[in-house]
Amino acid sequence: MDIRPALKSQYHAALLTLRKCIEQCPDVLWNDPADGGAGFWRVAYHTLFFAHFYSHQDRGQLKPWDKHRRGVEHFDSADMIQYSKDECLEYWHLVNERIDSAVDALDLEAPQCGFPWYKMGTLEHQLVNIRHIQHHGAILASRLRTRAGVAIDWVQKG
Repeated sequence: MDIRPALKSQYHAALLTLRKCIEQCPDVLWNDPADGGAGFWRVAYHTLFFAHFYSHQDRGQLKPWDKHRRGVEHFDSADMIQYSKDECLEYWHLVNERIDSAVDALDLEAPQCGFPWYKMGTLEHQLVNIRHIQHHGAILASRLRTRAGVAIDWVQKG
């Protein structure tokens, strides 16, 4: 059984959830001071950065987005110059468009993924990456529902 089509579909579904959150976020929530270092824009960017990073076979393959500012992907970074919705959506398109070729390039049978801080094979690491996207998408969707009354529809598959 080839698992690649299922991985691609679930990557696209998780990323679509994230895109819907970004698109539907009211301006007042985009950088709400109440969120501290985990503002909406920053959670969105963090999620995109690591979706992009971990869709590679190893850490040496990442070519950062041309607008990436080093460190801003971490919630503890002091860099608080935010990305706009348009910039996050631009990055979203880059990440989403490369998923199919990225999954095709992976050695899913490798017993150790190329990120030594993860002690697992490549296939499991890809599942972790999809879960990470969905985790943060769910956090953002919850913020939208509770603070702005915006409901994000469930995306079953990509």
